[in-house]
Amino acid sequence: MSNYVPDEVVEEIRKTNDIVDVIGEYVQLKKQGRNYFGLCPFHDEKTPSFSVTQEKQIFHCFGCGKGGNVITFLMELEGFSFIETIKYLADNSGIALPKTIVQKESGLSSNDQQVISAYKWLEKLYHYLLRYAKDGKEGHEYLVTRGLTEETMDVFKLGFAPNEKEFTASFLEKKGFQLQELIKVGILTNHGNEQITDRFAGRVIFPIRNHIGVTVGFGARAISGQEPKYLNSSESDLFQKSKLLYNFDQAKKHIRKQNEVILFEGYMDVISAYQAGVKNSVATMGTSLTKSQAQLLKRYVDTVIISYDADQAGIEATYRAATLLKEAGCIVKVAELKQGLDPDTYIQTYGGNAFLRNVIQASVTFMTFYMRFLKKDFQLHSEADQLQYVQTVLKELAKLESSIEREYYLKTLEDEFDLSMDSLKRELTGYIKKNPLYKDNGEKESNTNKTSGIIKQKRLLPAFHNAERQLIVYMLQNRTITDKVQEELGASFNIDEHKIIVTHLYAYYEAGHPADVSLFIGNLEDDSLKQLVTEMVMTIPAHEISDAEINDYIRIIREEYDDITFINSLKREQKIAEQQNDPISAAKIAMQIIEQQKKVKRLREED
Repeated sequence: MSNYVPDEVVEEIRKTNDIVDVIGEYVQLKKQGRNYFGLCPFHDEKTPSFSVTQEKQIFHCFGCGKGGNVITFLMELEGFSFIETIKYLADNSGIALPKTIVQKESGLSSNDQQVISAYKWLEKLYHYLLRYAKDGKEGHEYLVTRGLTEETMDVFKLGFAPNEKEFTASFLEKKGFQLQELIKVGILTNHGNEQITDRFAGRVIFPIRNHIGVTVGFGARAISGQEPKYLNSSESDLFQKSKLLYNFDQAKKHIRKQNEVILFEGYMDVISAYQAGVKNSVATMGTSLTKSQAQLLKRYVDTVIISYDADQAGIEATYRAATLLKEAGCIVKVAELKQGLDPDTYIQTYGGNAFLRNVIQASVTFMTFYMRFLKKDFQLHSEADQLQYVQTVLKELAKLESSIEREYYLKTLEDEFDLSMDSLKRELTGYIKKNPLYKDNGEKESNTNKTSGIIKQKRLLPAFHNAERQLIVYMLQNRTITDKVQEELGASFNIDEHKIIVTHLYAYYEAGHPADVSLFIGNLEDDSLKQLVTEMVMTIPAHEISDAEINDYIRIIREEYDDITFINSLKREQKIAEQQNDPISAAKIAMQIIEQQKKVKRLREED
């Protein structure tokens, strides 16, 4: 079967998937002027340099140079093939693809595809057993005692793996799976006596999906005394606990809408919160928050509210998570529970409204939490410990950018320890000056400054180079201008990449395509050309252009081309003279070349 997708279908899919909406599922975008900006998902940054233009349906990062349209964005970020991207976007917009496109290409290995398929079948099986079969009654009763409704069980596709020894293996074998492959990835267990059993037997199943909603593993909880109490799928390329967040795929839209995310420690915390109406929540996979997870959250949202258990281990984990999130650039708040409670228990005891009002909405700032957290390490009845505590807090305050926020906490220290505000401010100023990012003018280094330098540096180009870039931008937006340039210059541009771009552009228009930057980028195969075109369009402002301006650009380009052509011609003559053992002629030609190069350089400086 063919995987060819007609151009008109690709174009319909691209137009019905607004680039701002699609990228907004991955990056927190904020409108500034006509464009949207956010943190680049392709490289690590703390200040937004990633720009999306809705008008032209393209994106560009001024930091790393990545650029393209909605299709290239998904191919680059997700590692999708072209066919996978088209299928994903078609599903996203409800477009039916032609029946000829039935064989899905995939960047995944055949083994990974088999694993995903196995998880898909097992998810359906376990959920059916839990909801409708006597084999799942035990799991169903357990979840009901935990306060979950049937609707919630359906939303999270919760399931139960039966205790029957060969049930799951027999089921998968009948579906055509090679059991040995499933043993290797930890879905099944071989006991060495030719008995193959379900690794998760007798446990409630929590399907774990990646950020696009594909089930890539299971979390399983024992309900009959098995050990360990919680069991996850084995680590693999598909299932990496350090990179996944439970419920992230379903929470994304709610996170965007409310512009904050609640971070929990466990599956049941998320599920109970969801049932109580708190739907912008995710959880780690039974492990500490990682740098990768913190950066993922920052791409989507500024504010993270941590709601961990209120025991000592939970408080320690809160501090570690908060530190990572702050390093990633997040605004961190901490939801504080009564000692010994966890979010799920609190909701079951006091209700969802109380949890939202008294815990989430009453969350404290990181500094307030930190100052309380820190006190456990000091004997505050001792003057020496008091001073050390204050100095430790001041070092943390020195990292805050807001002078108002700093003064607020200084006032707290002043009142609690009877210290003068002047002495606290002097001490704080000393710590601020030790900050590696501190500058005398009070400003900090930022990626924005670096980005501006990049853009400025790229503008310091020879007149002919700028003329070519400007002309290409107008050609991309106007077929008439392209026809004029083709007639007068053809492909006689001086920069090799520009020659290739205009050649593609001539062919693009001759094929009957409209003046559409995003569509043109989609027709290019070379990634570097896609990025170059995107960068030009995003950095060069277009306005109404006169015939005189176009003619001026053409003149500058032609003169440079003629000068370079003449110099190359002289170099060929020089080489012939050298081959004919005529050093005098070769020397004369060399002088001509030098004079011509000086002339070109002088003209460039005058321009």
